[in-house]
Amino acid sequence: MAVQNSLQITRSGTGDYDDDGHAKRTGTTRSAVAHIITATIGAGVLSLAWSTSQLGWIAGPFFLFFCAIVTCVSSFLLSDCYRTLDPLSGKRNYTYMDAVRNYLGNKRTWLAGFLQYLSLYGVTVAYVITTATCLRAILKSNCYHKEGHEAPCRYGDTEYMMLFGLVQIIMSFIPDLHNMAWVSIVAAIMSFAYSSIGLGLGITTVIENGRIMGSLTGVPAANISDKLWLVFQAIGDIAFAYPYSVILLEIQDTLESPPPENKTMKKASMIAILITTFFYLCCGCFGYAAFGNQTPGNLLTGFGFYEPYWLIDFANACIVLHLVGGYQIFCQPIYGAVDRWCSKRYPNSGFVNNFYQLKLPWLRSFRLNLFRICFRTAYVISTTGLAILFPYFNQVLGVLGALGFWPLAIYFPVEMYFVQRKIEAWSRKWIVLRTFSFICFLVSLLGLVGSLEGIISEKLS
Repeated sequence: MAVQNSLQITRSGTGDYDDDGHAKRTGTTRSAVAHIITATIGAGVLSLAWSTSQLGWIAGPFFLFFCAIVTCVSSFLLSDCYRTLDPLSGKRNYTYMDAVRNYLGNKRTWLAGFLQYLSLYGVTVAYVITTATCLRAILKSNCYHKEGHEAPCRYGDTEYMMLFGLVQIIMSFIPDLHNMAWVSIVAAIMSFAYSSIGLGLGITTVIENGRIMGSLTGVPAANISDKLWLVFQAIGDIAFAYPYSVILLEIQDTLESPPPENKTMKKASMIAILITTFFYLCCGCFGYAAFGNQTPGNLLTGFGFYEPYWLIDFANACIVLHLVGGYQIFCQPIYGAVDRWCSKRYPNSGFVNNFYQLKLPWLRSFRLNLFRICFRTAYVISTTGLAILFPYFNQVLGVLGALGFWPLAIYFPVEMYFVQRKIEAWSRKWIVLRTFSFICFLVSLLGLVGSLEGIISEKLS
């Protein structure tokens, strides 16, 4: 195996290099859309029927549209911040933290970094748990088909979480997001597959019922306070299902130029948000129309549908394959940040900076780095271990999502946009964006309250 030292390249925008001296970026609108959909359309799309059922036929679809608009505005503001001061020729910001540091200073960078990496880490833990839930659902589906719907079909989680962790250790050999286009495309196809199955089963059930179930005000509750808590939870679930701001700049950093990266990213964001909103509306509304007040928390793993069991199995297998790619989309920014920090901190360390060329039979050669192998393996083990210890972490994820939603998706992008475009205080654009930020803050606060109440209720019940 040959040893290669990583070198700092200083060429400018010619041949095989971009204007910052890095290897030529090759990302396109298609790859960016795939990355966004992989990050956004998770298994949570199948729980939106429950959220719609809590809000009812008016507020449910309205809030789905509202969150789509918020996400679109946020992504447009943030994509213009990829290059400092000038969105076409300014210095590149490779990560979300780089942008916050260059526009808003070091103090707010620490807060942004803490919230971003906490959010990314939390999502990867949740993906481990969700994968085990889907694999268990496949076994339950087969058991119910053979033994009947009332059979006590119970299965554990630990072995499936460990298996998923092993797969992720292997997947973590992928160097960075620049080499992940094919993973995201496969994961996005899986997203469409299981979302379409959930939608199709919902439509079929509506046709079999012969009527559209549900009401204008949603599922009734014992009293007004209980109804408010459920509405707050539903608002939080929908609001946190959309944003991908924590990885937007990392995705934008994979795009080729010309055309300008911000234009490509805006186009990709618009396409991805339209596709996402279509599936969110269809799955949320048809799921509610099919089950009404009995809408399950998840259309596929919550056993709103039992038959055809083989289709339920296939859909859950698609979710698992999507989560394999989704895990990498969310952990790669952490891997990249640690790689860069250690390279700067220990520039003369062979353990950190040396790459080894490895050629396996029937496969093309690839590069290995001992530090990456050790750190990434430890990261996967930590997320898998935490998932095994706290298999109800998904409830905590709602709180993490609420804490990160407003600052990461709204506040920082708006503040950076003010600095970049030199927006004057109390100008019309300043007032509009401040109002937009405040409304989103209230939504985030309601979601946080609902998530906290949900955790407390679970613990006391």
